[in-house]
Amino acid sequence: MSQAPRTRALYNGDCPVCDAEMCRYEAVSKQKNLPIAFDDLNKIDLQDWGVTEDQATRLMHVLHDGQLHVGFDAMLVLWEQMPRMRVLARLCRLPGLFQVCDWIYANIVARWIYNRHLRRKDKGLVG
Repeated sequence: MSQAPRTRALYNGDCPVCDAEMCRYEAVSKQKNLPIAFDDLNKIDLQDWGVTEDQATRLMHVLHDGQLHVGFDAMLVLWEQMPRMRVLARLCRLPGLFQVCDWIYANIVARWIYNRHLRRKDKGLVG
């Protein structure tokens, strides 16, 4: 029997990178019967999350035990729920390493994904 989700990950299903990553995590979650749910921001009411579409497409959002986590911290909260990712999450939480990874995620990875999303949107490839 499946547990009620303690963790909810918000992702952009129109983004090939985000969709592929979250589909991989969702498959693991289902296989391991983890209490994690995945919400495609294009198929839900974002008011339930308290974020705008722009905020949701810029950085990852994870709701865990009623607390909203954003950015690299959100990624780590999700990884902490997944057996094979826990060690990596603990490592990335180390002082110094967390700050470097957080900066890289926000200023390089997430920015690249967001700008790619905007280009696809301008070309009419996403709704």
